[in-house]
Amino acid sequence: MPEVHFRVQWPDAKTAEYYSPSTAVHAHFKTGESYPVPEFLERSRKAMQQASERVRSKYGYYCSSAMDTLSQIEATAGAFESQPDARVKILACG
Repeated sequence: MPEVHFRVQWPDAKTAEYYSPSTAVHAHFKTGESYPVPEFLERSRKAMQQASERVRSKYGYYCSSAMDTLSQIEATAGAFESQPDARVKILACG
């Protein structure tokens, strides 16, 4: 199963790279796009759940790495909850 690394820039200008066990993230993120933090969170949840489900379909178990990625994203996003205009930019997806 092809894995994907995607890099984002958070509202504080810090960058982070995340892992997906599947190309499912391509349906949710596009390089160069930016999303309000709540939308980025929702897209991340859908992407990681879809990626983990693809692993389960192929190998018979869910992908803990996808859920770890989601936990990292959720933890970082929490710092921006009080900033309604905060956006996350997708620097690279693929």
